[in-house]
Amino acid sequence: MAKLGKRTAAAREAFEGKHDLSVEEAVALVKGNAKAKFDETVEIAMNLGVDPRHADQMVRGKVSLPNGTGKDVRVAVFARGDKAEEAKKAGADIVGAEDLMEIVQGGKIDFDRCIATPDMMPIVGRLGKVLGPRNLMPNPKVGTVTMDVKEAVEAAKGGEVQFKAEKAGVVHAGIGKASFDEAKLVENVRAFVDAVSKAKPTGAKGTYMKKIAISSTMGPGVSIEVDNALGN
Repeated sequence: MAKLGKRTAAAREAFEGKHDLSVEEAVALVKGNAKAKFDETVEIAMNLGVDPRHADQMVRGKVSLPNGTGKDVRVAVFARGDKAEEAKKAGADIVGAEDLMEIVQGGKIDFDRCIATPDMMPIVGRLGKVLGPRNLMPNPKVGTVTMDVKEAVEAAKGGEVQFKAEKAGVVHAGIGKASFDEAKLVENVRAFVDAVSKAKPTGAKGTYMKKIAISSTMGPGVSIEVDNALGN
């Protein structure tokens, strides 16, 4: 525990007094202090000037990060017949219909992304209370309710990230690993920020992007100057 304490103290000291950095400076700081014994995830959090309880202020979307996430994404697909076979060939980890519904209802959710063909939604709809809170509910707006299951599975496996504003108007996601080159992390940060910027809802008033910060799994966070992140 003493070693962990020293490492945490050193990281906090490195971050002290630093805020509203450029994307490049923030990435270098976070990457340089990600010293856990595992490959930490670099995470981004964005405070938005929206109230997602209002439909015209909901922020939701997806982005294919140019350098992937570094995470092995497990994909479940609700489909039958030819579409089930298509999903399996595309690399889906779990494919099923009523049998998969029963597995999920039983509390076993061994996947990170859930895709469904439109005809499966009456079945998937019964799982809303289970999948919804985990942000796993298939949705046509982000391409997870689709007949093109091959494309959806390949996108999920290839580094596509979904985002959705939470109650307080916060959007967060993993945008790479600490082992990534700094330049690749910078590209991923800018791609994510750009996607959230383009997803600005019609009902958003005043300042849309209030704060952007990045951190590693075990490290402190540091804020990024919003205009810099937007490339202004």
